[in-house]
Amino acid sequence: LMVLEWTRPGLLSPLRPICDLRFLNHFIQEARDAEVAMKSCREGCDLSESVSVPKTSVNFDEWEKKDATEQAQEVQSGLWLLQQALNLLRTSMTNSDLTSHIDTTVGNLQSITNVLRSLNFQEYTPPASTVGMEGTWTVSSAAELLQVHHNFLRGKV
Repeated sequence: LMVLEWTRPGLLSPLRPICDLRFLNHFIQEARDAEVAMKSCREGCDLSESVSVPKTSVNFDEWEKKDATEQAQEVQSGLWLLQQALNLLRTSMTNSDLTSHIDTTVGNLQSITNVLRSLNFQEYTPPASTVGMEGTWTVSSAAELLQVHHNFLRGKV
């Protein structure tokens, strides 16, 4: 399909991926920075309750067998879970030095969500409850949450 598009009159170069790896690597680096900062936090940076987060392990053989819509739904589900968890962290955290890391992280997740939306995948409909949601596990600390976020970006996004 890309070759057909490339040979179409008026198109001077091959199609480029929608998501530039530099764009994603920037978000991964910021996620790593937030994770490192959170690990050094000693007080005022706790979650008020445990939260559900996406599992970050990826079996690439199984992943490749899924069609793009299934992959997008899984990524959108994970992004939504992370946004919910980070919003809870934002409201429960009292350490003002780390607030900017959380704000940046939430903004980056929103940007990734917007890129997925621009690809015209089916809109993700969040579940009524995350209890028993497939492909999730629970974390109870901010450091764990940010580690999951970093690993999710590196693995599934």
